[in-house]
Amino acid sequence: MSLQQEFEVLRRVPFFAEIEPAKLKLLAFMSERVGFDDGKVLCRQGDPGDAAYLIIDGEVDIVLEGPAGPVTVATLGANEIVGDMAILTGAPRAATMRAKGRLVALRIAKDPFMRMVREFPTMAVSIMQELAHRVESTNNQLRAALNEVRKLREQSGAATAA
Repeated sequence: MSLQQEFEVLRRVPFFAEIEPAKLKLLAFMSERVGFDDGKVLCRQGDPGDAAYLIIDGEVDIVLEGPAGPVTVATLGANEIVGDMAILTGAPRAATMRAKGRLVALRIAKDPFMRMVREFPTMAVSIMQELAHRVESTNNQLRAALNEVRKLREQSGAATAA
């Protein structure tokens, strides 16, 4: 993939839409095109956040590792960014990211990514909006799961009483 193609990929992502072309080309130049086979791990839960990945082609499963085993909480595809949370917070990775099928991504190292966030307030606002959307989605999933647990408890209580 050429620098121009990587620039075009970056330009399609809402996070980067308002960045002037010269700066975006610099970000493309500082990024690395990487490929992963099906099932390969981009990064593991608990790893330090050293880069974000812009998905060019394929999908990534976001997997939470817990005592009951791994749980896939989301699947992201082309033109979406994964791994940005650990970069933004400085905290270890909150989840494992695993290729679902063949994956091609643009690896954006932490320093260039954060430089763009600092230099372009519109990018920071776009990131905040995306993070707010993710929190809302997670809240909706938790709400649905809690309702399901309540229903199961009620059914279990009714069956015990009978």
